[in-house]
Amino acid sequence: MVVGQNGAANQEESVYNLVPRTEIRAPKPQRYESTFKKHAAESLNKGKYDHRTMGYAEEPLPNPEKFLKKHEKEKKIPEVKDTTTREPREKRKPAVPAKNDAPKMGVRTEKNFIQSNALDAVMAVPKKPERNLVDDRFGDSFPVDPSGLLPKYLKKKDFGEVPVYIKRRQEDMKKAQDEYSSYVTDYFRRGAMREMAEQERHTIIDGLKKQWEDVHHEYQTLSVIIDTIPKRQRKERLEHEMQLLEKDIDLLEKHQVIYIAD
Repeated sequence: MVVGQNGAANQEESVYNLVPRTEIRAPKPQRYESTFKKHAAESLNKGKYDHRTMGYAEEPLPNPEKFLKKHEKEKKIPEVKDTTTREPREKRKPAVPAKNDAPKMGVRTEKNFIQSNALDAVMAVPKKPERNLVDDRFGDSFPVDPSGLLPKYLKKKDFGEVPVYIKRRQEDMKKAQDEYSSYVTDYFRRGAMREMAEQERHTIIDGLKKQWEDVHHEYQTLSVIIDTIPKRQRKERLEHEMQLLEKDIDLLEKHQVIYIAD
């Protein structure tokens, strides 16, 4: 007898295999049961039916007189108000006098209306014409004053003058600079240092600029082709001298106050 597709396992034929045999099944292991099963069931059902008796102890019976009527559960449309009648308003003008009301008779005034009107016309201030501008062929006009085309700010009294807040700011800055200068002067006077005069500073700056021009002129006379070591060294020396002069000139021009140790 061949078992399997490939015939890997062979079994010999025997008459003993034809005798039916009783199948012996292995006993199942005992099912696991938690020791807290009873306690869990009690805690689950605890308090579950506490509110079962809430409500009426005895359900009241419906009143037979309040039975459901026809169209009782349908939605009712609110009644439409009558808008034809208006509410009375406050009277803005006095009522028309009745036919039985008699006017006041015999009331006269001594005012001369002709003379009064003439005096009002003479004393009245003539109305100034509006200043309008027409800028198209259709005749459309617009006022000139708010348009910005009229230089009305030129006629102001303080036009072209320095504002007051700028003057105040300049005075504060000058005062602070004077106080700082006096403090520094006293401090360096005790340290045997003097302040460089303005004329001396300008003289030094002019001398440095003249020296820079001489070095620059010498630098421009160099040959275009730098093919030897002496030429390259000379060019580097002149560039270094110009850089030092530019640094000194910038230092003197940037600082207005310079102190020198004697």
